[in-house]
Amino acid sequence: MHYETTLKKFQNKDATIAIVGLGYVGIPLAEVITQKGFKTIGVDIDPVKVDMLNQGRSYLHHIEDDRIQDMLATKRFEASENLEKVAQCDAVIICVPTPLGRHHEPVLSFIENAGEEIYPFICKGQLIVLESSSFPGTTTEILKPILEKSGLIADKDFFLAFSPEREDPGNQSFSTSNIPKIIGGDTPETQELVKALYSQFIQQVIPVDSTKVAEAAKLLENIYRAVNISLINELKIIFDPMDIDIWKVIDAAKTKPFGFMPFYPGPGIGGHCIPLDPYYLTWKSQENDMPTRLINIAGEINERMPHYVLKKTGEALDKHAQKGLNGSKILIVGVAYKKNIDDYRESPALKIADLLHKRGARLSYFDPLISELPNSPQCGVLADHKSIEASAEHFEAYDAILITVDHDTVDYQQIADHAHLIVDTRNVTANCSDSDCIIVKA
Repeated sequence: MHYETTLKKFQNKDATIAIVGLGYVGIPLAEVITQKGFKTIGVDIDPVKVDMLNQGRSYLHHIEDDRIQDMLATKRFEASENLEKVAQCDAVIICVPTPLGRHHEPVLSFIENAGEEIYPFICKGQLIVLESSSFPGTTTEILKPILEKSGLIADKDFFLAFSPEREDPGNQSFSTSNIPKIIGGDTPETQELVKALYSQFIQQVIPVDSTKVAEAAKLLENIYRAVNISLINELKIIFDPMDIDIWKVIDAAKTKPFGFMPFYPGPGIGGHCIPLDPYYLTWKSQENDMPTRLINIAGEINERMPHYVLKKTGEALDKHAQKGLNGSKILIVGVAYKKNIDDYRESPALKIADLLHKRGARLSYFDPLISELPNSPQCGVLADHKSIEASAEHFEAYDAILITVDHDTVDYQQIADHAHLIVDTRNVTANCSDSDCIIVKA
């Protein structure tokens, strides 16, 4: 009876949906759900985020204020710190972080805390969906026992599913509604409910036959990227002493219309997925005494890239400026973890900055999307720094300019026209016209 009632509510858009965790995944999800006619309650323990959203302000650069204001204008969205509101909802979607510990071990405290906070308020017939990336079995082995402390039984009294987030902040072609959505439930009823809900606001829903398959699919997506990026990064290092430009090699190889997909080198990997997700499978596989050799090697290669950039920067200064790293003034262009976003989580630029600082370099940064970095351990030596303004005078003032992010809003020609030496890890200077600046690819 509860199943049929919930199903009809989803089909008729009569349901109220809770989004637990209002970050880069939760806010876009709440947006599409609200715009499709559902009442949506966004729940977050951070009162600053809640207040900003209820005032129509966004705290994420790639989500403009007017998008939040449009959500509020529907009268169907509210943000709240009150987890008791879960009791008013027909579905609860959990979108909380899943970071790694110091030794690459999974940190599931956010999922566990979310479960502990909501289980007193779950009701019969509710659908609860975990979207946070984790190892296969997290939904059933970690979250399910916590929720069943309510006295209700999963997939009988309430329904539990997994649907991995696939957000790509800064991507202009794909957004929440048009990215195909994997959904995994462990019973036919759960599968039908999660399909009925997500198909209301996602263009293509892809059912798989269990939560574990859905969890594993998410890890495969990012392991695939991590391994291929590591291959390209290793080839860049191998080709460098052969005087072969890896970027030209990729351009040539990608003309093959089958059997090849281009990946590109960089100063390292960052963000919330690629540096983290592979290690979730590595950790889980230890239960079965199964080594993950390729994943581990790929991680080692990618994690060593900041050291390679350090080496190339030092060599460039020595050869072209007759200076060592110690005492040199270096400007880092881009501190986000990738282009066109203001997110610096696991940013390789920050890791490179730390290495340069330890070698005595005097550092500044320029990033039009991150005007100031907070005083935190993650931001390291650039903590409390503010981005310089883009100007000829500023760019001329540095012994070397290190480009670590290829933001579309940066005028790289202006930098090339006024810099003395550029170390380019993103190949953005390839299209710059002739200038007196020395450019070294790294």
